[in-house]
Amino acid sequence: MTTPSPAGPGPGVAGPVTTVGATGAARTEHGYTTSYTVGQSPAEVFDAVLNVGAWWTGQVEGRADELGAEFTYRHPPQHYSLQRVVELEPGRRVVWQVTDSHLSFAAEPGEWTGTEIVFDITPAAGGTELHFTHVGLVPDVECFGACSTAWLHYVNASLRSLITTGAGLPDPW
Repeated sequence: MTTPSPAGPGPGVAGPVTTVGATGAARTEHGYTTSYTVGQSPAEVFDAVLNVGAWWTGQVEGRADELGAEFTYRHPPQHYSLQRVVELEPGRRVVWQVTDSHLSFAAEPGEWTGTEIVFDITPAAGGTELHFTHVGLVPDVECFGACSTAWLHYVNASLRSLITTGAGLPDPW
């Protein structure tokens, strides 16, 4: 389960987030975060998250639906990243570790490498809350502005559309 820390910032702002992992141990992570509630079930939200190519528009190759699986995301020429599925709890949580990256517009092109992309899914009144955190994407990282804007589209608009209508949104770039 993921909850904003008591003094934490609002949606879309990098800040501390307390998570409880598969071991039950709580840890505080910093990163870009956003959340919203939809009328669909946790299972439907989970399935949509795993359908990466339908909402993270670009070139997606590989699998995201099995623990240890890897997939690449490419948005030529700006972005390449390789993600490994490190946590997969049906209807509850998905965590990808970025094991390689190249952002052509950043002075340090590999700044995503070693970060984690986390989707926490919890039942909520009238549906399901999806809480997204890109752990390590903080304001002092060069790509924070561009990457947080992109996540705003991909998570808050395209993934939400996939969950609620069955279709993700086209890439605005």
